[in-house]
Amino acid sequence: MSIKKLSRIRKNDPHFEREVARYERPLPSREYVLQVLVDQGKPVSFEQLCALLDINTLEHEMFQRRLAAMEREAQLMRNRKGSYILPELASLIAGRVEGHADGYGFLVPDDGGDDLFLDAKQMSKVLHRDRALARVVGLDRKGRREGEIVEVLERANSRVVGRVMIEHGITVVVPENRRINQDILVTPDKKHKVKAGQVVMVEIIEQPSRHSQPIGTIVEILGNYADPGMEIEIALRKHDLPFEFSPKVVDETKALPDKVRKSEWDGRKDLRDLPLVTIDGETARDFDDAVFAEKKGRGWRLVVAIADVSHYVRPGMALDRDAMERGNSVYFPRRVIPMLPEKLSNGLCSLNPEVERLAMVCDMDINNSGEIKAYTFYPAVFRSQARLTYNQVWDWLSGQAEPENDLHRALQPQLQALYALFKILLKARHKRGAIDFETIETMMLFNDQGKIDNIVPVYRNNAHRVIEECMLAANVCASAFLEEHKQPCLYRVHEGPTPEKLEGLRNFLKEFGLGLPGGEAPSAKDYGVLLEKIKPRPDAQLLQTVMLRSLRQAMYSPDNVGHFGLSYEHYTHFTSPIRRYPDLLVHRSIKAVLDGARYTPGKWDEIGMHCSMTERRADEATRDVNNWLKCYYMQDRIGEEFAGTIASVVPFGVFVALDSVYVEGLVHVSELGEDYFQYDNVKHQMLGERSGQRYRLGDRLRVRLVRADLESGRIDFVLATPPATMEAPVQKMATMPFPRSLAKTVEKPAAKGVSRSADKSARKPKSSPGGKKHSLAKKHH
Repeated sequence: MSIKKLSRIRKNDPHFEREVARYERPLPSREYVLQVLVDQGKPVSFEQLCALLDINTLEHEMFQRRLAAMEREAQLMRNRKGSYILPELASLIAGRVEGHADGYGFLVPDDGGDDLFLDAKQMSKVLHRDRALARVVGLDRKGRREGEIVEVLERANSRVVGRVMIEHGITVVVPENRRINQDILVTPDKKHKVKAGQVVMVEIIEQPSRHSQPIGTIVEILGNYADPGMEIEIALRKHDLPFEFSPKVVDETKALPDKVRKSEWDGRKDLRDLPLVTIDGETARDFDDAVFAEKKGRGWRLVVAIADVSHYVRPGMALDRDAMERGNSVYFPRRVIPMLPEKLSNGLCSLNPEVERLAMVCDMDINNSGEIKAYTFYPAVFRSQARLTYNQVWDWLSGQAEPENDLHRALQPQLQALYALFKILLKARHKRGAIDFETIETMMLFNDQGKIDNIVPVYRNNAHRVIEECMLAANVCASAFLEEHKQPCLYRVHEGPTPEKLEGLRNFLKEFGLGLPGGEAPSAKDYGVLLEKIKPRPDAQLLQTVMLRSLRQAMYSPDNVGHFGLSYEHYTHFTSPIRRYPDLLVHRSIKAVLDGARYTPGKWDEIGMHCSMTERRADEATRDVNNWLKCYYMQDRIGEEFAGTIASVVPFGVFVALDSVYVEGLVHVSELGEDYFQYDNVKHQMLGERSGQRYRLGDRLRVRLVRADLESGRIDFVLATPPATMEAPVQKMATMPFPRSLAKTVEKPAAKGVSRSADKSARKPKSSPGGKKHSLAKKHH
């Protein structure tokens, strides 16, 4: 139907022009459909809706597809008679289901309202992460809104990884994801002969309903639960991590050259004579940044060269689609799931020494106050002069060792210049007020069987921080450049504390006679002032932990709201396009500005949400693997006693982080003493009603290991010494392991005794040739 022939009814659509611009045959907009339903004030059949909106017979199929899409997104629904109604007018709430290991769950509303509690009966109709419509049916005994599932809008689980159980000839698969609390009944299969205890992938062929449990068929047998590397295989499937490249990606990768061709130098600045070097961990295999610094008049010149991944991975390629789906590389102990194929990540885009490489360069002029006075971006070709390590560089800078060869001796002036510039940038950071939390990182040491031999602390030196400051400077320039030219991009944003968390923090600080300045909108500098004030106190770790928990998680967004933790008005990620998709988008945006064009990969806000999700997904998967390995490691230590610190307080007990082995486990509330204990989430404590015995975040405990269960992943302790007799050495508290529960809040956990900036996602873990991952090899961008 031509636009001219559309009736007045159709042209009354408030979004008519938008629909005309998008579609050759425009339909009524979603907003117009909803408006008509509101105006009717009653259920409307498909035929009636077509008449109201002047939809002709030829448009019926397309219109039905639009209505179906609106149903999936819970904008409308159909009643039992098939008529369309508005969920809100039917008092229905759309949201995503969050399951709990104990059988109940919650519906998290799409509109951000309070969650609806779902009891076990309601959860039998759905699985974790399904989208559903529910109605409020009352309040539970805790005063929470209780919901009833009315309709499942979208099923989130098509394949599930789990373990086989066979009882009385019936085979079921118990999901590894404890939030999926329904066993999956397996159909008989002659192709896959499974045994009890094996780990399998099951495809769900019949979703759960109020009358039946889910039914599935086995599509893959992974092996036995305790097989080496099985914990990673499970995590990959449990968290839906893409770990195999598509055939098209394989073909595109094969077509890439093995080395940089001279024809690719055209239009690039030749920096081959500039002594740029890479500085990474000993086990690193991919090098995506090289640096150079020199004195320039009264100030400094800093050059940061970043691998030009965008030259090889272009929009529309299968390589780009797979990279976006992955979002980032995932670093497990002894194994990496890369964002890009190895030919790129460890080859063409890795800034290996003494070979030509293509780069995007940020060339900065910095004054003696650490202010970036000018900068330029340009594509370049260069040769890294040397592959250096953090420990090697710090040994030279600190005078602990002398360079061994002529090349290293020749590089000393430029390394000294880098270090001098670092000190200036560090002063500027402190003046700016960026938050520095003191934390501890650990490294797992493995035996030949792939199991943990030991868990040891990792110490960071100033060579790590030299590179970190260089990367921060380049990231700030990238965001400033794109903002100045009004080119949309993904900013790395970190908002300040919510009013609720701020109030909770201040109430907690009052208990210690402390206050957080800054009124209703404290700045990072206000946090920094308080951190400096509490450093000499024996309870500094406790106070720092509570301060950190008041902050929000950093994320990717096209809306620039600044970076609270780093105290930047604008900030983005430019320095790791090999392992982070947002960095690749930033490179493309910068190139577009340089070419006088605009770059639009799609809906920026949706891409930002996706990249934030893949980052969280990677964190959760690696945490699962680390917890499993630690649980396996502790199995041989049942009965041993350990000293530790309460790392978090929860309604059902306290989690204790051990001093010597850097493992965390639970002391259940029933083991705290013969008393009724009340949980106080503001004071972060458990308080005995009769005895007055208090267990608070940061308190010292001596515990005995009683359980390390691989199936549930739980490590359980009991008290070994009554709290009144426990020592509380200041030194022990100062080096307590940073609670893993804070990984989503802080952006950069640091090594013991070293302050680190508040951007965790800026770090760059590396893998060794043997596949091992060492925290020491992480780079902080």
